[in-house]
Amino acid sequence: MEPIRLMKPDISFDDIEADFRKVFESGIFTRGENVEAFRREIAAYTGAKHAFLTTSATTALWVCLKLLGIKPGDEVAVADFSFPATANVVEDLGATPIFVDVSLDTFNMLPEDLERKINVRTKAVIFVDALGNPTGVTEIKAICVKHQIPLIEDAACAMGSSEKGRRCGSIADLTCFSFHPRKLISTGEGGAITTNRDDWAQWLEVKLFHGAKGVKGMALDFVDFGYNFRLPELQAIMGRKQLARIEQVVDERNRIKSEYVRLLSPLGFIPQRVGENVRHNVQSLVFRVPDSCERNRLIELLKGKNVETTIGTYALSATTYYEKRYKDVQPNSAHLNNCAITLPCYLGVDVQCVTAAIMSVMK
Repeated sequence: MEPIRLMKPDISFDDIEADFRKVFESGIFTRGENVEAFRREIAAYTGAKHAFLTTSATTALWVCLKLLGIKPGDEVAVADFSFPATANVVEDLGATPIFVDVSLDTFNMLPEDLERKINVRTKAVIFVDALGNPTGVTEIKAICVKHQIPLIEDAACAMGSSEKGRRCGSIADLTCFSFHPRKLISTGEGGAITTNRDDWAQWLEVKLFHGAKGVKGMALDFVDFGYNFRLPELQAIMGRKQLARIEQVVDERNRIKSEYVRLLSPLGFIPQRVGENVRHNVQSLVFRVPDSCERNRLIELLKGKNVETTIGTYALSATTYYEKRYKDVQPNSAHLNNCAITLPCYLGVDVQCVTAAIMSVMK
């Protein structure tokens, strides 16, 4: 059997060759028309007023914390089931990540745990759309509004997802996306920030362009210090092509998920729960394995069958660094850390073959 990969980006060289050629002929590889068009298209698609491109979701999160003035002595409440970048940016600025446990069903931040942990030192909340699932973000936003705390949505996985009719990118005060190869939109590496606040957009416009604002005489006018986290033209072309067909991709991934659920539920596999008014992009298709199944062994056995799988994601509070530093492991997140498995999900994946491999190794 040919190897079944975990993920295949939905783009081919034929999609981009003509536009790449134009860029090479023009010699404009950065800050060109495709970068600006991609920004506009992200804003229009998500429903956000402003969109900015970055080198990754990690730099996007870091810049958002800088915008909010996060500093040593501050606390930032962080959803515990995520990739470590979510907490690393808080740690890097000298603030303290306060890990908030997650639901065993949705894998997302528990509102009641967040309420318990908010205090006078809490300067921001980072909600994570776990594996692209935004279930509960609206409720978390209401808590943040009540306590007058800004909400950052780590929507690294969630382009194309929505809750209660609002797409990720237009719900939180600041939203950060990723264009990593495992995401629905891949530019190799890359990210984006969206916001509806004009004052924050003005800050981001300057800070993400080395601190420059317009020109002064024959040169740029540097009114502040800033950063270079730019996404190049070629990567913007890749992003635009995929964004244009993202709705069809999300539809297909949900169809694939339904087939997996039909075949694996009788075996005791439990899919990540999605809220009633939620459209999940199924960026990663994750199940909790049956109680009788040892997740890591299942991954190894499937590898022997040429089927690539992996863990769900990480319990941040249980990673070696954060457990040693804060000694505050969150129980639900730690449980998911040991029982969640990600299965191959992309256009053209052979679901029957994957499920047959699972059945064969579970006998």
